[in-house]
Amino acid sequence: MNKLEKGSKKLLNAWAFYDWANSVYTLTIASSIFPIFYSALFLSEIKTVHAFGMDFKSTALITYVTAFTFLVVTFTSPILSGIADYVGNKKNFMKFFCYLGGFGCIGLYWFSLENIHVSLLFYFMGLIGYWGSLVFYNSYLPDIAYPEQQDSISAKGFSFGYIGSVLLLIINLAMVMTQDTGEEKMQMMRYSFITVGLWWVLFSQYTFYILPKGVSSGHKVTKDVVFNGLKELRIVWGQLKQNLRLKRYLVAFFVFSMAVQTIMLVAVYFGEEEIAWGTDGDKTTGLIVSILVIQLVAILGAYLTSVASSKFGNIKTLIVVNVIWMGLCFYAYFMETPFQFYLAAGFVGLVMGGIQSLARSTYSKFLPETDDTTSYFSFYDVAEKIGIVIGMVIFATIDQITGSMRNAILFLFVFFLMGIILLLRVPKEDVN
Repeated sequence: MNKLEKGSKKLLNAWAFYDWANSVYTLTIASSIFPIFYSALFLSEIKTVHAFGMDFKSTALITYVTAFTFLVVTFTSPILSGIADYVGNKKNFMKFFCYLGGFGCIGLYWFSLENIHVSLLFYFMGLIGYWGSLVFYNSYLPDIAYPEQQDSISAKGFSFGYIGSVLLLIINLAMVMTQDTGEEKMQMMRYSFITVGLWWVLFSQYTFYILPKGVSSGHKVTKDVVFNGLKELRIVWGQLKQNLRLKRYLVAFFVFSMAVQTIMLVAVYFGEEEIAWGTDGDKTTGLIVSILVIQLVAILGAYLTSVASSKFGNIKTLIVVNVIWMGLCFYAYFMETPFQFYLAAGFVGLVMGGIQSLARSTYSKFLPETDDTTSYFSFYDVAEKIGIVIGMVIFATIDQITGSMRNAILFLFVFFLMGIILLLRVPKEDVN
C-alpha cells in the first residue's frame, strides 16, 4: 500500500486502534479475571506456594514477580527505543512485544501451582509484552501526528481502549457467571485468557498494516547506540538539577505514584483475600462488578479533576487527590464487607481517573522550553516504573512478613503523606 501522509485521518485512527487491541490485557489479566483466578487456585486455609526454593504467601509471590517484570521493562525500554529509532524498524519491535504478550496471555490457560515456574513465565510474558509494546506505540505519536493533533488522537486511543476492554470483560463475565460449579467457572476463566491473547494479536494487525515501518537508516547497531537511551536519561537528570520546580515536582510524583500504581495493581488481590464475600460465586461476581465500577467512575473522576485543576491549579488539586488516597488507605485497613469494598471501589475510580492524567499534564506544563520533550517523558516513564518496582516490593515484603495485606496497604498511607508534603514544597513559579 502507498505510504500515508503524516497527520492523515486513516493513519491516526490506525495508531489509536492499537489501544482497542491491547487494553484488554490491563482490564482482564492485570485487573480482574486473572487475579480472581489466581486467588481461587489456593484453598482458603492454605495461601502459600513453593517457588524459587522458598515458601511464599500467594499474594506476595505474584507481587514480587510483577515488580521484577517492571524492573526489566524499566532498564530495557530506553535501550530498545534508542535502537529502534536509530535503525528505523520500531514496528518490528512493537510486533515482537505484542506477540510475546498475546501468547503469554494464551499460555495462562495452562497456569497451575504444580507447574508454577512455567506458569509465572507466561504471566511475565504477558506483562512485559504489554509494557514493551507500549514503549514503541507511544514513540510513534510524533511520527504520525502533528503537535496540534496529538492530544485529540491520544484521547481517541484511550476511548478505543476503554470501550474495547470493557466490551471483552462483559463477554468474559458472561462466560464465567453462566456456569454453575466452581470448576466450570475456573475453566471459563482459562478460556477468557485465550480470548484476551487472540483479541490483542488479531486486532493489532490493522495497526501493523497501516503504520509505517520507520525511517530506515541502514546503520548497524553499535555499543554507543545501545546505550544512547540511557545517556539521554542521564542528560535529563543533569538538566533537572537546574530546574528546581520541575525537580521537586518529579520527586513528589515519584513518591505518590509509587503508592497509586501499587494499589491499582493489588486491589483485586486485596478484595479477594480480605473481604467476607460469602460464597465463591458471590466473590467472583463482586470483584468483577467492582472493577467495572472503577472503570465507569474513572471517566467522571478524570472530568472532575480536569475542572478542579483549571479552577484551583494543578498542584492544589493533586494535594486534595492525595489526601483522598490517604484516607482510602486508612479506610481499607478496616473494611470487611462487600458494601464497604464497593464504596472504596467508587472512590478509587474517582481519584484514579484523574491523578494519572493530571500528574502527566502537570509535568508537561513544568517542562522548560525544549525540542527534546521525548527524553523528558522517557525520564518520567522510567521514574514511574522504578516507583512501581519499589512500591510493589515494599508491599509484598510487608504482606509476606506479617501475613496480612491490610498492614501493607496501611503502610502506603505514609507515601501519600510524603507526597503531599513534597507537593507543598513545589515553587509556584519557575525557579532555576
